[in-house]
Amino acid sequence: MAFTSDIGDEGGVVPQMNVTPLVDVVLVLLIIFMVITPLLAKTFWIHTPIQQREEVEAGALDDPTPPLVLYVGSDRTLRINGSPISYDELPERLRRMFAARADHVLFFDAEDQANYGFVVDVMDRAREGGAVTIAALTTPLAIPPTAPPG
Repeated sequence: MAFTSDIGDEGGVVPQMNVTPLVDVVLVLLIIFMVITPLLAKTFWIHTPIQQREEVEAGALDDPTPPLVLYVGSDRTLRINGSPISYDELPERLRRMFAARADHVLFFDAEDQANYGFVVDVMDRAREGGAVTIAALTTPLAIPPTAPPG
């Protein structure tokens, strides 16, 4: 920016700023922004699904095949849906259970104090038994009580 100096009333030099180049730059920027602004506006189309509510009968929620839940205790005990099972018979029992089901989803629950290596080994055995999806439970799953085997 250019400065000019005038001689004041008392004979001293008084600097004055030349604002013409500043106004020129501001006007050029204003014109640029006015031209670009309409190009920045974009329209997005969002298709949301139609909300449909259906009343569900209370009897329709009774599932004849409850989900399979494999539980590992801290003392190396295994249970499937509350029934105790040994480590060696786990894959064979799961194969039979999955043969009677359309899905091969197994919910997995382990105590916090359970040995990590044993838990991973049990998950490997469950995969060997036919579990395609193993879902870890973070909260207990409500399972209706089952009859004891026999």
